[in-house]
Amino acid sequence: MRAPALILCLAAAPAAAQVLDFPANAVMTAERLEEAGSYAVPVGPAEAGEVPLRIEEGEVRAQAWRVGAELSTLELLAPLRAQLEAEGFAPLLDCETEACGGFDFRRAVELLPAPDFWFDLGDFRAVTAERLLPGGEREVIFLLASGTGRAAYAHVVRIGPAAGPLSATGAPAAVAERPAAAPPGDFAGELEGTGRVILTDLSFETGSAQLGPGPYASLQALARYLSDRPERRVALVGHTDTEGGLEANITLSRRRAGSVLERLAGRYGIPRAQMAAEGMGYLAPVASNLTEAGREENRRVEVVLTSGG
Repeated sequence: MRAPALILCLAAAPAAAQVLDFPANAVMTAERLEEAGSYAVPVGPAEAGEVPLRIEEGEVRAQAWRVGAELSTLELLAPLRAQLEAEGFAPLLDCETEACGGFDFRRAVELLPAPDFWFDLGDFRAVTAERLLPGGEREVIFLLASGTGRAAYAHVVRIGPAAGPLSATGAPAAVAERPAAAPPGDFAGELEGTGRVILTDLSFETGSAQLGPGPYASLQALARYLSDRPERRVALVGHTDTEGGLEANITLSRRRAGSVLERLAGRYGIPRAQMAAEGMGYLAPVASNLTEAGREENRRVEVVLTSGG
């Protein structure tokens, strides 16, 4: 099976577009474009806690991709690096994990946020490469591969002269996802009738505030509701079980609600002014915390209708 292809129009005519082939199960999870912007690309590993960066200007286009867990970061990155080299790109940086600088490296580079791109400090590889185009213009590509153990992720940034869209054959882009119709049960009717709906299908890593990749039918329904009713305002309220202290649980629950808010804003374009993120910790249980089933039910995010206009 031919893999989905990330088509990089890497040079103005007459240079041909380059195609970076991803595995067949690759899915683009996010894309960001600045037609005239700047990006600080890493050009060396961290030294004494500092990562050498070079500011590049031009069209800045970033993409995040998710692929299957069967790939290691090397298996994901190596073919992309080889294709760049074949197209005349010269490496400026090629490193992995601690050799890159670990936390210092992550702190220095600007990446698309989780959950669209997951970064593991213990397992990542980075490549920066450049080539000169006719007329003396420079084009730079920054590649980063990391993962969660359940999936591998690739982050691609291209900086250079405007060269058309990045696209991928056969790989749906989550950033283009349109909110689906409300699931059975009439989401809008329940929210307006009771004033609250539990988003039952959300998933978070244990002890983490990062929302899993999804997609989630409940968020699609909520996004459609808010998109169709711009006068409505809601609060996203996180809840936890009673494991751990109250203060820590309130913080975690608020951060989880914040992750839901960012997903709605970033993936579906819902204005942040329509939403607020709050956390209740374990102060509002819906089941007993004496059983695992009850604790699982208490770990939730609810949407609460706060204003009709």
